[in-house]
Order: sequence, then C-alpha cells, then structure tokens
Amino acid sequence: MTRPTQREFLKLAIPNILTNLTVPLAGLIDMALLGHLEAVTPLAGVALGTLIFDYCYWSLGFLRMSTTALTAHAYGADDLTGSAQVLARSLATALVLGGCLVLLQVPLGWGGFALMQGEAAVEAAGLSYFHARIWSAPATLTGYVLVGWLLGRHQVGAVLLFSSVLYGANIGLDVLFIFGLKWGAFGAGLATMCAEYLAVAVGLLLVWRRLGDHPPFQLGWLRRLEDFRPLMALQGDIFVRSFCLISAFFLFTNLSSSFGQVLLAANTVLFRLLNTAAYFIDGLAYALESLAGKYQGAGDRPAVKRALLSALAWNIGAIVLFIAVLLGAGDWVLAALTHHEAVIETGRRYMPYVIGMLCLSGFAYILDGFFIGLAKGRILRNGMLISLVLGFLPFLPMIVFGRNEEALWWAMSGFMALRALTLAWACRRWWWADEK
Repeated sequence: MTRPTQREFLKLAIPNILTNLTVPLAGLIDMALLGHLEAVTPLAGVALGTLIFDYCYWSLGFLRMSTTALTAHAYGADDLTGSAQVLARSLATALVLGGCLVLLQVPLGWGGFALMQGEAAVEAAGLSYFHARIWSAPATLTGYVLVGWLLGRHQVGAVLLFSSVLYGANIGLDVLFIFGLKWGAFGAGLATMCAEYLAVAVGLLLVWRRLGDHPPFQLGWLRRLEDFRPLMALQGDIFVRSFCLISAFFLFTNLSSSFGQVLLAANTVLFRLLNTAAYFIDGLAYALESLAGKYQGAGDRPAVKRALLSALAWNIGAIVLFIAVLLGAGDWVLAALTHHEAVIETGRRYMPYVIGMLCLSGFAYILDGFFIGLAKGRILRNGMLISLVLGFLPFLPMIVFGRNEEALWWAMSGFMALRALTLAWACRRWWWADEK
C-alpha cells in the first residue's frame, strides 16, 4: 500500500466516520429519552414505527449509493457533464418517489402495522410517530441524492456539515418535544420531520456552491427514458439488495415483538449498539466507495486494490475497538440507554451475539462499499438474496412454532455470516480476474 493512497483514504474516511457517528448518536439519544419515560410503550412504538421507515428508506437507499458510484466514475474520468446529469436525474427520481410515499401514507401505515404483531398501545404510539414523520419523505430522499453526489465528488466536509445540521437539529427538537412538551412518540416523529427539511435546505445550498464548473442543468437530460437506463439498472440491483437486508431486520424486529415488549425493547437497544459500530465502519466503506469509483472511472485497477486493502486494515482495528468497549463497559452502556431492569437483563443475555456479529458484519460493510463504488450491483443483489434465503429463513420454524427467542439471534448471525462469505468470494474472483 502506497502512502499517498493511505493518506487519501484517511482524508475521506475520518470525516465520513464523524458524519456517520452523528446518525447513531441521534438514535441513541432518542432511545435514551424514550427509554427513561415512565412507560416502555413509547420506546416500543417508535421501534415499530421506525421499522416501516427503515423498510421504505433503506429500500430506497439506492438513491445515495448509485449517485455516489456514478458521480465518482464521472469524477475519475473528469466528466463534468456526466456528473451534473447524474445529479439531475437522481434528484428527479427522489422527488417523484418521495411524493409517492406522502400520497400513500395511509395504506403504508395501515399495512405496515397490520403485518406486525405489536400490542394495541404500542401500535398506537407507533402510528403517531409514523404520521408525524412521513411528511418529510421528499426531503429525506433528496438528502440521499445530495449526500451521494457530494461523496462521489469527495466533498466529505460538506457531507459532515449536512449531517451535523440534520442530527443536531433532531436532537435539540427531541429534547423539546419529548421531554419539554411531553409529546412522546409523536414528538420524536415531528422532531425528525422538521430536522430533515432544515438539513435539505442546507444541503441544496452546499451543492449549488459546488456546481460552478459544471454545465447548467438542461431539461433535455430528463426527457429521454433511455438516458435513465444505466442509472435505473444499478438502482434496481441495489434496491433488491437493500430490500432483502431490511426484510431480515423487519422479520427480526417483528418476531421480537411477538415475544412481548421487554424482548422487543432489549433487541432494539442491542441493535442500536450494533448500528453504532456499523455506522463507524460505514465511514470507512463510504471512503472506499468514493475511491474505488474514482479509480474505476480513471481505469486505475492497482489503485482500486490499494484502496480496498486500506479499508480492510482499518476495519479490523475498528472491530477490535468496539469489541473491547462492549466487553469492558457493556453493562454500563445498557444502563445508560434504559432504566428498565428487565430490558437490561435481557440485553445482557444476548450481548455475546452482538459481539459475534460485529466480527462478521464489519467485513460485509467494507465489501458492500467496494462493490457499490465499482457499480457492481448484481453482485450485491445476488449475495443478499442468498444470505436471506439460506442464512435467515431456515430458522423461522424454530422462532414461530418452537417459540425459541434465542433463534432470532441465530437467524441474524447466519444471515450476516453468509453476507460476508458471498461478498468475500466475489471479491476474490474480482481480485484475480485477468486485467483487460
């Protein structure tokens, strides 16, 4: 690994890590605020309501990923027109999809909660959260595109500013609405909605200031369907990948709720911890996306390999760090997030699974970023389908009919293991492929 690539990688990775850590920080503060209310119902309700948004937004995460990949390719090839076209077409797609989510909010809310097995009080709290937050769907998806374009152009400082505004505002409004005004789950949803519109206004300004060298937008870029096809093909593959991923998480959370509020709340807290590590490692993966895409666009295969090795090396360090924290201070972290003793005890029992999954998922996140940067959506799609069908679903009979709550963690561990293995196999084939 040459030093210039290491320096370039860290120059992108460190701001990306700081940016990504604002996401779980806001989520953990949400969890702490709701978890210290008198009843556990608002916490469980927001967990179910968040799951619907995760299904929608994670499935539509292709807006960010495809924009990053294709913008990075254009950046590496010094193609300013191509970069502007990717931005225009992705923004148009985001606004259409966001508008559809707002228009379909009633069937989405009704259908989503009908599929889940939460108690009546939990469902009521979740619906109040859902109907407050859904109005920011256009802003959320627009934000995905803006962040994706900025990452593809290596503008990580702007991404950090965007995320700081988003989650800083969200945290402040959470304190006001949840504790100050006592609005509970509804307040959590309203805080997120307001923060997302504020952040997208800042994001549009950040992008506008960086378009100086690009050609002006042209309406003709949006008229011909065939011009959208390369973007839509990549987005379609990433959509299937993301849909399978969130389906595994949906099944995990939904089935957790069937065992009662305590297990649902405990598993939600544990997943927050796992996601905190995931967002840290994703900061490395985002840097790899940008570098792999740039060097792919420039036709520099050796530089792509060096970037991958840098990301994998730093990933190992991150995994060791998080495992050390959980082993040394896991009980303290659980107590900081909730004062309900039953939730803490349940979380303590399943903490070893979180530690084991960190070892598996960290490599999967890095390789995800690698293949996104190369715009290899088919590899991501096929790997995730295999992981869901062969890694997670075989455990369903034990969970549903055997009422084995520990099998929930067996299923997630199997899913993550196959996810890492399928991507590692694809990476091995790419590494040794004949250079063309």
